[in-house]
Amino acid sequence: SDPEWEAKEELRLRELEEARARAAQMEKTMRWWSDCTANWREKWSKVRTERNKAREDVRLLRGRVDAATKEAAALKRDKQELEAEVDQLRRELDYLRIADDPPSVDHEVQLSSTASSATHAELEHLEKLLDAEATNGLLSQREPEQTDQRTPLLQLRLDEAAKLLLAERQEKNQLAKMLEKQATELGQLKAKYDELRKSRQDTLKELSQVKAEHQDELECIRIDLEDEASGRTCLDKRLTELRAQLVQLQGENAAEWGRRERLETEKLTLERDNKNLRASLQELQECLQRKAQPAGPTSDLRTVQAELQHRTKELLDLKHAHSKLKKVLQEKSTELSHALRRSDQYEMEVKKLRGRIEELKKELATAEDEVDSATNNIRKLQRCNDELQEQVETLQVQLEHLQTRLKNSVPHQLHSRLSSRGVQAVDLLSEDEAGDY
Repeated sequence: SDPEWEAKEELRLRELEEARARAAQMEKTMRWWSDCTANWREKWSKVRTERNKAREDVRLLRGRVDAATKEAAALKRDKQELEAEVDQLRRELDYLRIADDPPSVDHEVQLSSTASSATHAELEHLEKLLDAEATNGLLSQREPEQTDQRTPLLQLRLDEAAKLLLAERQEKNQLAKMLEKQATELGQLKAKYDELRKSRQDTLKELSQVKAEHQDELECIRIDLEDEASGRTCLDKRLTELRAQLVQLQGENAAEWGRRERLETEKLTLERDNKNLRASLQELQECLQRKAQPAGPTSDLRTVQAELQHRTKELLDLKHAHSKLKKVLQEKSTELSHALRRSDQYEMEVKKLRGRIEELKKELATAEDEVDSATNNIRKLQRCNDELQEQVETLQVQLEHLQTRLKNSVPHQLHSRLSSRGVQAVDLLSEDEAGDY
């Protein structure tokens, strides 16, 4: 029974050590998980700040795009007004072509074609042609005084046209500078967007790695919990076995106590008999001493001595048996007390382990809830990032369209204005000639 008891005790100690090791491992995993959640919160705050910065950049881009659209609308209006003026001047030219002779019409068309070049060199060439025409035609048809009066008017109008051309060139340069600034800002925003996209990809990779590690840890924790549950069932079974053994030991202890009481009663009776025998022995010895003769002891004395020796042997045997039983009883009582203490310790440790397992289950549930919330936040971030990316792409397309429109509209506008000014100068010359005629 003693080696079996020691083997069972060793098994129980091993199981308790394994349970403690598993509890320590679960504590380590929970600490690691808390560290991971803290790191994830820091990364989430960084991504949120970057998202807010991206939103602010998108708002600024929208404001700039709105301003550019307004400028484009104003330029379109100016273009439409200039086109209307050009159409009106063309109609007047057609009317004048019908009224005037063919050579003068050809010369006016030639002048209008030269005026539509939109450069300062062509404007000077136009001025020279107008001066030559004025000098050639008016010297033959007008008096010198009229030519002196018409030439300063034409010179003033040509100066006004040159001023308008310079102003339009300045506006064109300003618009080109604005477009360059917008292009540089757009490049910076593209670089920021690329950086944000790279950081988002890095964060997504890290999140995928953390998810994989967390899933592995969750699987390990679940396996550990299953092992703990199986170990707990085994512990419950063994506790029931220990309780049954305790009940059996208590029964055996009660039987041993009964035997001990019986032996004690027998001991008391034997001690009484021994006292009586000793008293009778002393009486017999005294009688023998009184009746003793020098010849030697009689047959009665021999028989009494033989009985006395037999009784003393029985008394010694009973004392030896009593001492053995007393030792056995002491050993059993000490083993029983040790077993009771160990069973109490085992029950306390099992209660502690159950409480710790419940706490770990609660912590695992909270960790899973945090993981679910983190995944939901990641999905929301991905959606917001996709929406921002779509908005940035649409804004880029709008900016490209506006740039193309501005590039196409500014030289056409300058060309139309220059041609209109040249046509106005030709119309003034034709009106003066018609008034003279």
